[in-house]
Amino acid sequence: MGLEKEKYLKIRKAQAQGVRTVEELKEIESLLRNACACKNVTIDEVVKAVENGADTVEKVGEATKAGTGCGRCKGIISDIIENKR
Repeated sequence: MGLEKEKYLKIRKAQAQGVRTVEELKEIESLLRNACACKNVTIDEVVKAVENGADTVEKVGEATKAGTGCGRCKGIISDIIENKR
């Protein structure tokens, strides 16, 4: 649930800043597909790691490198782990 709310808030913020075209929204959507910007790890890659047994943020980091940079994505990773249980 937290991830969906975060996506919604990012899209609304982009709209408030003037994003109006489909192309602009597609660019925002592509940014939202990334779980970890530092290591360029997608949400799908994190989900696959969790499905393959990574049940902690640290294990997801070992499998994908997500969360091993600045750490700002650890909340998203944790949400994905909780949603997949």
